[in-house]
Amino acid sequence: MWNERYNEPGFAFGTEPNDFLRAVAEKIPAGGDVLCIAEGEGRNAVFLAEQGYDVTAMDISEVGLRKASQLATDRGVTIKTQVADLADYSFGENEWDAIVSIWAHTPTPVRQYIHNQMATALKPSGVFILEAYTFEQTTMSGVGGPPASKKDNFMSLKKLRSELNDLTEVVGVEKQRTVSEGKRHQGLSAVVQFVGRNSN
Repeated sequence: MWNERYNEPGFAFGTEPNDFLRAVAEKIPAGGDVLCIAEGEGRNAVFLAEQGYDVTAMDISEVGLRKASQLATDRGVTIKTQVADLADYSFGENEWDAIVSIWAHTPTPVRQYIHNQMATALKPSGVFILEAYTFEQTTMSGVGGPPASKKDNFMSLKKLRSELNDLTEVVGVEKQRTVSEGKRHQGLSAVVQFVGRNSN
């Protein structure tokens, strides 16, 4: 599915970074090692590389990551890429100054598997940055997010607080906002935004 989508002309979600990530990027320790999961065509990874971070873009789609590498080259920065599946991905230990999850919608067992690794994978003072759609998105006029039939793949602040309680919450909010990211994410949308810090 994702290789097919990213084979389409242009960039499915545009080439500019996610607005929430842009707003909170300063919370990442300067010059740190950053992992962007489900990163697709690389817009967020390239933005962070432009801010001086050492960035790894991970995605299941090699097609998306090829476009990510080309975008980085076009912008005059370097990123690492890694083809991997979140369902069995190992985030390592004390490895990242930030892990970025933008629209990384997975079934509950995979989401919990990911979140259970955050406190271990982040370095002291490292941050986990997430934006995702809530189920309210299915009633909104905006375009984006999983289909309503995959209710399990949506997130909520309640779920995140439960699954990421080893992190210190810095930002935690459910809200409606206008999203404009390529042709695939447009319009008034229902989202959850979260930043958690490893305070160990």
